[in-house]
Amino acid sequence: MDFEYKLVVVTREDLSLSLGKLAAQVAHAAVACTLLTKKINPKWFNKWQNEGAKKVIVAVESLDDFFSLKERAERLGIVSNIIEDAGHTEIPQGTKTVLGLGPAPNNLIDQITGDLPLL
Repeated sequence: MDFEYKLVVVTREDLSLSLGKLAAQVAHAAVACTLLTKKINPKWFNKWQNEGAKKVIVAVESLDDFFSLKERAERLGIVSNIIEDAGHTEIPQGTKTVLGLGPAPNNLIDQITGDLPLL
């Protein structure tokens, strides 16, 4: 099946998170972005959901990379959300762990994350 929509979560390579912690942070981003997209762009949400809700996880070197990606997403009308940790386990409260983008059409989201390596 060819997907036309996807949700992308960008992770930071400079954080030493356990796999469980990373999975939880990715899930937080996916849920937050999904709910917001459903509210402000139900057409994109419905198309993404109906074709199987594709999710892709990519990586950047550090927090600094999040801000330019978020800005580019906002210019293209794509939902973006930086997740901040509550600080209950592995990292300090307020640590920005992942950036969620979308769901959005591939041709738009690839302009932002298409060159980033898969996790």
